[in-house]
Amino acid sequence: MKAHFFLIPMLLFSSLFHASDTIKVDSLKPRVVGFSPSKNVRNVNGVLFKYFEEEEDFIPKKVNGLGVGGNFLGVFFPVLLFFNLPDAISKGSLNDDYEVVPENKMTKINGVQLSLINMEPTVTNGLEINVSSNINTYAITNGVAVSPLYNLHHEIKGVSVAPFANVGQKCRGLQIGLYNSCKDFRGIQIGAWNENGKRRLPLINWNFKKQKINE
Repeated sequence: MKAHFFLIPMLLFSSLFHASDTIKVDSLKPRVVGFSPSKNVRNVNGVLFKYFEEEEDFIPKKVNGLGVGGNFLGVFFPVLLFFNLPDAISKGSLNDDYEVVPENKMTKINGVQLSLINMEPTVTNGLEINVSSNINTYAITNGVAVSPLYNLHHEIKGVSVAPFANVGQKCRGLQIGLYNSCKDFRGIQIGAWNENGKRRLPLINWNFKKQKINE
């Protein structure tokens, strides 16, 4: 009887541990199609459909393929920013006291990010196409960023193209748009007005030297 008294709890504990371990392994198994938010998806070799994860519950994912963002807030942000674009660009999600997010805590997309708006900390290695770009989140793009309105990045290495504005904190490469701005910039800016840590110029601006950035 005593043996049964100790054996039953041990079996229950063993079953719970095995179930927990199975869930953990299953979450690491690559999916062809995944969704975000989701606690059981970590790796996707195919397509990730993402909406918006709350920052405190955010679970980073690795995507080899296509990340599709369906957050319909992206439809309304262009209208809101139209009335307050200068302030939103200079402050907004690109303020001076933004929190740097370690890459291991960011979703990584190796391929294409296609979104109405991105509100999750994301590293894109490849092509990024966002209608309302990256709002209130830390974003890094290594490759090409294209938007029909504006591009907002904390870091970008490559080419950033938007008809209205390209804005970043750390940029390496080429910015093409009506207005281009980046504090820590190395490369070439082409637009009606261009600003970087070295100078401000119309039409074309450049800098190829390391800059001292005032904190």
